[in-house]
Amino acid sequence: MTQQAEPHAISDEATGDVAPETTCAPVPQVAHPDGFGAAFCASMAALCAESVVAATVGVLVLLSREHDGLPSGVLLAVAVSLGALLLVVLLSGFVTAAAVMPALALARRAAERRGGPDGWKWTVGAVPVVAACAVAVFGGIAALGSLSPAHPLAYLLWWSSLTAVLLPAALVAGVAARRIRENRAGSVARKVTRNGAIAWLAVGAVGATVYGTGLVNVYEPPRLSTSDLAGTWTDGRGGTVRLESHGALVAQGLDNYVWDGTGKDRPKDCDGSGTWTPLPDKGPVQGVSMRIGSCELARDWSLTGTEKEPRIFHEIGKPGSGKKYVLTKVAKGGHGGKNRHRNKHHDAVERSVGSVQREGSDHRGGDEHPGVKGEK
Repeated sequence: MTQQAEPHAISDEATGDVAPETTCAPVPQVAHPDGFGAAFCASMAALCAESVVAATVGVLVLLSREHDGLPSGVLLAVAVSLGALLLVVLLSGFVTAAAVMPALALARRAAERRGGPDGWKWTVGAVPVVAACAVAVFGGIAALGSLSPAHPLAYLLWWSSLTAVLLPAALVAGVAARRIRENRAGSVARKVTRNGAIAWLAVGAVGATVYGTGLVNVYEPPRLSTSDLAGTWTDGRGGTVRLESHGALVAQGLDNYVWDGTGKDRPKDCDGSGTWTPLPDKGPVQGVSMRIGSCELARDWSLTGTEKEPRIFHEIGKPGSGKKYVLTKVAKGGHGGKNRHRNKHHDAVERSVGSVQREGSDHRGGDEHPGVKGEK
């Protein structure tokens, strides 16, 4: 009768004959050995940091200059900031996919062809090439849409700006990819986010210090009364309007932008009399409302400039186009510029007068000294 060994009685030597596949733990697999995911996240973090810091600097500079106004109210400011941040994240992902990752791929391919590692020098050389391709593609599309190419210097400016924006993100993404391939610990995207937050706080602290100590003042529109608006306003090209203190106005050569049926506003000269009222009716003036019946002009103008040199303007074209028609108040004793209707025929009159003078000189003969006119 044979005896069966108990399971716990099996010696360790017997277990050594078991195949190693049945005893070894499974080897963990790397999800992205090429570092694509880490590079993508690092690039997005760098682009977001660049955008947030640059936007903060832009807002701080804008506060000291003339602007149409910033969002008022805490809730509105927070909503605008969150919307802008979401847009920045989406754009950073698009730019990473469309430009940064192709630059890394180009640098890696070029390094492989030379038989060396894809270091930062290859990335620095690949980014301007990808930026040039992007400018050529999008610039060509814009030129086809508008049926007119931009100035060559504009393309050069776009290329240099895009290269400057892409280069830090591409370098950071290259470092993140190499760390993954070399199996080194640490997240580059996390470090970039942390350093970007520190830079943003530093910029905000400097801005708060500058404005808080009074080194730079926040811009405020001029505080004018209704009587301060009375006088002559000019566009600097011959168009003027005189605002009378009793509410009447007289315009001469004023540009009246009307819809031309093709999607554009084209100016037409407006001459005639009408009325004007301050906006609002009470309190500090924020603008002017003008009505001229002879040329069907009905515009509300916003007030800007300074108390010494106030200006009024209204937007031209589509909302948000940034184009403005601006009038500047003429100082006492000044003039509103040459009349536009006189300028139109001024050259022709000068040519006629010059022709008459030359004919008179021919009839007088050649014995008169050429530098003396009418001297006996």
